[in-house]
Amino acid sequence: MSPMMEPFLPSPASAGFTVGPFAVRFYALCILAGIGVGLWITARRLRARGGQSGQVAAIAGWAVPFGIVGGRVYHVITDPQLYFASGRDPWGAVRIWEGGLGIWGAVALGAVGTWIGARRAGVPFAAFADAAAPGLLVAQAIGRWGNWFNNELYGAPTDLPWKLQIHQMDPATAMAVAGPDGAPLVLGYFQPTFLYESLWNLAAAALLLWADRRFRLGAGAVFALYLPAYTAGRFVIELMRSDPANMILDFRVNTWTSALLFVAGSILVLHLARRRPPSVVPSRFEQAQALKEAT
Repeated sequence: MSPMMEPFLPSPASAGFTVGPFAVRFYALCILAGIGVGLWITARRLRARGGQSGQVAAIAGWAVPFGIVGGRVYHVITDPQLYFASGRDPWGAVRIWEGGLGIWGAVALGAVGTWIGARRAGVPFAAFADAAAPGLLVAQAIGRWGNWFNNELYGAPTDLPWKLQIHQMDPATAMAVAGPDGAPLVLGYFQPTFLYESLWNLAAAALLLWADRRFRLGAGAVFALYLPAYTAGRFVIELMRSDPANMILDFRVNTWTSALLFVAGSILVLHLARRRPPSVVPSRFEQAQALKEAT
């Protein structure tokens, strides 16, 4: 069977489109779609804990901008050569819509924004973090499809039936480079690591939902479980990726980050799992106890 007849997963030859004078990138649309679905899931879970949907919007007004900025800062710090090496455009560091967000920067600075928003909304930070954890994983799963549109974040060459076709993309036009015959130029067929991570994130989200219902995890433990659940898959996927990355002792930076956070998250889960999960709104009994203690 010729290579053209073998099964493969296609990739888009365009990473965006224009609306009048405005350029729209599919990467940005995937990120926005992920945020929207993640907030919807969070609102449902927060209401089940005694909160209100309006509180999610108020907190997201702080958490989302902080998370986007943090994700971009982490990406630029860990891959500075993409923007500041000779011949590169430093202003590309601020063009988030073209791609490039580091999840750990997004989680870290997003947590700061969440803490600020939760305090202003009168919601316990741990309760909101627990409500948001599964939705965060679903948002990541959707956001990974932005990498598919960009023809990026793939693994080693492969002949597997689900191999991913990758085009040579022109960042200036967001289009695949045309070959001599006018067809999009194909670089090769690779492991679809973006797809592996997307599916892993959905499975991890399902794990968090199941564990929360089954074990009634303590305050903050659902979010803590997010760390080992996500990083276990991310560690393996990072080992599969073949795109350029900065290395420490022959391993990618994100491989080390995943390993360290897996250990830290596992310890945190064991510590927090023994605590009773609080509701967002105190029960009448809790209110009565608080009043009794105050008097």
